[in-house]
Amino acid sequence: MWTYCNPVSIHFGVGEFSRIASLIDNRAYAVVTYGDAYFRGLLQQLELTAGSAVFVVDTIAPNPDFVMLDAACGAMTAAARRPEVIVAIGGGSVLDAAKVLATGAMGFDAVREHLESDGASESLPVAAIPLIAVPTTAGTGSEVTSWATVWDTENAQKYSLARNDLYPSHAVVDPELMRSLPLDQTISTGLDALSHALESIWNVNFNPVSANFAVDAAKSVMKNLIPLSKNLDDLTLRSHMAEAAIKAGLAFSNTRTALAHSLSYPVTLHHGVPHGIACSFMLPDVMRSALGASVECDQTLKRVFGENLEAGADRLTEFLTELGVNSDPGSFGVASEEWGNWINAAIDGARGKNFIGHREQVHAVFNQVGSEPG
Repeated sequence: MWTYCNPVSIHFGVGEFSRIASLIDNRAYAVVTYGDAYFRGLLQQLELTAGSAVFVVDTIAPNPDFVMLDAACGAMTAAARRPEVIVAIGGGSVLDAAKVLATGAMGFDAVREHLESDGASESLPVAAIPLIAVPTTAGTGSEVTSWATVWDTENAQKYSLARNDLYPSHAVVDPELMRSLPLDQTISTGLDALSHALESIWNVNFNPVSANFAVDAAKSVMKNLIPLSKNLDDLTLRSHMAEAAIKAGLAFSNTRTALAHSLSYPVTLHHGVPHGIACSFMLPDVMRSALGASVECDQTLKRVFGENLEAGADRLTEFLTELGVNSDPGSFGVASEEWGNWINAAIDGARGKNFIGHREQVHAVFNQVGSEPG
């Protein structure tokens, strides 16, 4: 038995940015974005057609944390007018921050209490402010999911804000907005999409609808990301990657992620590795750890990698290597002892519990047989 639901209305295509004003539909709106010149230009372009925003947050940085979000929510609660809709223009960090603001009308303390209580607190407003998501990277999938990643950098903690009303009402995906994305971010976000796709396959929440999205997404990333890395201005390749990111988002919006993401969080927190790299460099070993655990998983992976899945895992390693990503955690400064400890913690974590593989197989594949299984 399985279920699948995704309520986001997706508008895809070059030039779709001009649609946003009609989606705002004369409502008072806020904008969450970055502060550099390119995004200021997009804000000005939007305001020419939609009128002035009642509130703008343009201080978003990668991995939005408690300090940053506390200031943003405080500024919003102090604003003269409460927005009726929020427009998020940017990458995953912007979209995640916008979701926090959508629930932060009473200030960030309420959001923090909700996160630290693992959702038990009833401090948040009954309804979130509606959100229009405008991704400018091809990878995060946040434009079609109902959760946001929130970081407590000071205490080295990562939280997930999850509410059904945090699905954006609309996702406006315009590949033209991704054309100026630099090489490192193009690769990192593209690999994030690949990780979302594969993680939804080796997942206890596997379902055939997510699987179809995941297969299409993974095959597209592996076909298009290397050529795009050599020709960043190619709008056709940008469009293919944007579609792949959406499909990966639609896949894991119903399964969530699994072991690779669970392992990625300490790598990012303690070693500063960008999220898309942190959740993808170990994909070949996670794949090997999943083989044989589920007939459905193996059959679905064969649709991506062919009949020989061990060779497919090797091909995945080669794919990462060609993109300049080393599959050895030591290359990111991770010591073998902390890696072993993180593997145990990841298996026991919320995302790790979504993984279909077994602890013994994970340790065997990751060359951690001598580690205490815990």
